[in-house]
Amino acid sequence: MKKSVILSLFLCMVLSLSIACADSLSIDHLTVTYVTSPLNIPSIVEKENHIFESILGIPVDYAEITSGADQTQALASGDVQLLYAVGGTSVILSAANGADIKVLNMYSRAPQAFCMYSRDESLTTPESLRGRIIAGPAGTNLHELLVSYLNTAGMTIDDVQYISMGIPEAKAALDGGSADVALLGGAAAYNASLQGYHLVADGKGLIKAIIAVAVTQQFADAHPDVIAAISEAEQKIMDTITADPEAAYALTASYLDLSPEAVREMAAAYDFSLEITDADKAGFQNTADFMTASQMIDQPYDVSGLFMN
Repeated sequence: MKKSVILSLFLCMVLSLSIACADSLSIDHLTVTYVTSPLNIPSIVEKENHIFESILGIPVDYAEITSGADQTQALASGDVQLLYAVGGTSVILSAANGADIKVLNMYSRAPQAFCMYSRDESLTTPESLRGRIIAGPAGTNLHELLVSYLNTAGMTIDDVQYISMGIPEAKAALDGGSADVALLGGAAAYNASLQGYHLVADGKGLIKAIIAVAVTQQFADAHPDVIAAISEAEQKIMDTITADPEAAYALTASYLDLSPEAVREMAAAYDFSLEITDADKAGFQNTADFMTASQMIDQPYDVSGLFMN
């Protein structure tokens, strides 16, 4: 009788271990990028609620890398496995240079959240910017906005005095009068509006302002279970935001030193849906064409192979 009980207990233990092994992932930890600006509500909600960890069941490390170039380099080196919010320009630049990088799904689109502000209300057309000093980050959605806006009048970036600098520095240059126009997004753009600065243009009708989620094809091929779990976690993040958007706004406000009302107003410009649409693919191609014309990449790049198989 005792042998029978012991054998039953042993079989139960073996079965439990088999189930645990079947449910465990093929990696023991995951490193993801963590970027909160300009208004990355999903990233903030995810980290605060430990959603990746709860769905994947493994430790998750966060790499606070804000530069797109540094993000893609970290992905290529293996230091990071998931780029959770990376700009379309950075993805294309990395891929065009031969790196293994694939778009898993979308993070956001927010053309109206990317703006050109000035203290000079006479700057109302592309032609009025000729010779003006314009400050903002190169190789970004904002850079693309400037180029696209100038192109509507047959102008190029050579027709203005473009100075590459980060968004905070561009805002400071505008405040101090050393720049005629600043390329701004997120809280900086919102604050410029509150200050009564003149909106020269935003990205509506000019850019798609694509932010994506990316991995390497090699990682996806080696760990399909992890990719499936990441996708499940991303849907959980969106469900959490949808279930209580006011809580998500309040949480984001505390991280970005804004009011919940400001976050709510800014969030109206964002589309955080995950699906890659034909419009998104067209937006990637438009961005690639912009990068070719701006000599950011050497030759035309077809984005059709950029998306996860």
